[in-house]
Amino acid sequence: MEQQLVIFELANEFYGINIAVVESIIKMQAITQLPQSPFYVKGVTNLRGSVLPVIDLRSRFALQPKEDTRQTRIIIVTMGSIKVGVTVDGVSEVLRVSDELIEPLPPMVNSVNSVFLKGIVRLENRLIILLELGKVLDLNDQQVLEALVV
Repeated sequence: MEQQLVIFELANEFYGINIAVVESIIKMQAITQLPQSPFYVKGVTNLRGSVLPVIDLRSRFALQPKEDTRQTRIIIVTMGSIKVGVTVDGVSEVLRVSDELIEPLPPMVNSVNSVFLKGIVRLENRLIILLELGKVLDLNDQQVLEALVV
């Protein structure tokens, strides 16, 4: 079997998410910051007439902040029961990967804090970290985001 992955870059590392959860990929657009929102919520944006919460994946993963560039993208995904925008440094490709190339995480990386990591894809020239985006936010986080768009 194989999976189709959207590959994106974040802090000079490559990540992959299953294409089935991706609705669209858009260029960076105006984001309205909301007071008293969690540290990882960049704000909300208007996407085709709907208010959409936008998560800063760098903040969520405790990575160094970076200014947005022309390559910055918002990946629109279904996360749990809601639609969310996720900012990434850039999207590089859609890749078909055989399940045989997916390796489990090393035991020392596999912890409660890494529940959203599914595995590692080893290609000839790079490693791709597989994410389970539905688990990047816990149930409480998802409820907070749902409240932002009501």
